Amino acid sequence: MATKLTDFENLWIPKINHVLANEITQDTDQTTLAAAMSYSVNAGGKRLRPLLTLAVLTSLGDKIDHTVLKTSCALELMHSYSLIHDDLPAMDNDDLRRGKPTNHVKFGAGMATLAGDGLQPLAFQWLVDNDLDNETQAELTLALAKAAGPHGMVSGQADDIEFEGTRLSLEGLQKLDRNKTGALIRYAVEAGLIMGRVIPEKRQSLLTFAEKFGEAYQIYDDILDVVGTEAEIGKPVHQDAGKNTYPNLVGLDQSYEMLHETIQQAQQALQTAGEELSIDTNLLNDFTSYFKNKDEK
Repeated sequence: MATKLTDFENLWIPKINHVLANEITQDTDQTTLAAAMSYSVNAGGKRLRPLLTLAVLTSLGDKIDHTVLKTSCALELMHSYSLIHDDLPAMDNDDLRRGKPTNHVKFGAGMATLAGDGLQPLAFQWLVDNDLDNETQAELTLALAKAAGPHGMVSGQADDIEFEGTRLSLEGLQKLDRNKTGALIRYAVEAGLIMGRVIPEKRQSLLTFAEKFGEAYQIYDDILDVVGTEAEIGKPVHQDAGKNTYPNLVGLDQSYEMLHETIQQAQQALQTAGEELSIDTNLLNDFTSYFKNKDEK
């Protein structure tokens, strides 16, 4: 992984983890619920989404104080809620997440459902329970609601359930993944642009990077289900038989080709963004190293 990104992660992941480990319980007054919410949020993970937000702000030259950090961490609450619900018996019925028992295995399906129900509104609370200006709070809240809601992540989850066992077209698969996986990744970059006060007319290139990064992330995840190991990715592998994935639709070889092409498109969008905004995008470009040296057969 690129040195600049490694240094960035070493600086910010402990701070992200500190917020997530200490501030959820302050906003929860039911002991078991607080434990269930914290269990999944603090079970590990790359913290990719808040890191992307902070990387955008760093690239823009903005100061990151506790308010900005906690606001960026709100997305990790939303992401964790989606994973808890995705693992439930009524959804994917998975027993392992990030190398640990899933929330419903640990706390039961009812409490796990409520843990997700608690994390979702708490994410919005963290966007507005701070000293950011009202306009920024409102724009962040609207953007996250769209990304996580029935025109974003939940729409993708619904497609995933409805079309399981049905072969989607490539266009249909891309729509499913753009919503289910890509919407929150896109929001991560958008949140940085909002807090960095970049005018809407200057945002598109970085948002295109986010969209292509999210697309590559899902293709890579689909590939890992075929070639990865449970120890490597922290959840069962070979679980996607009958599901709409890139290897199932176009084969493993073409999935690798699409991954490389999508990474190149993300990098081109970053180059354009750097020119348009007069910023150094090397740190954001380093995020694409997440896929490098791991995407060979």
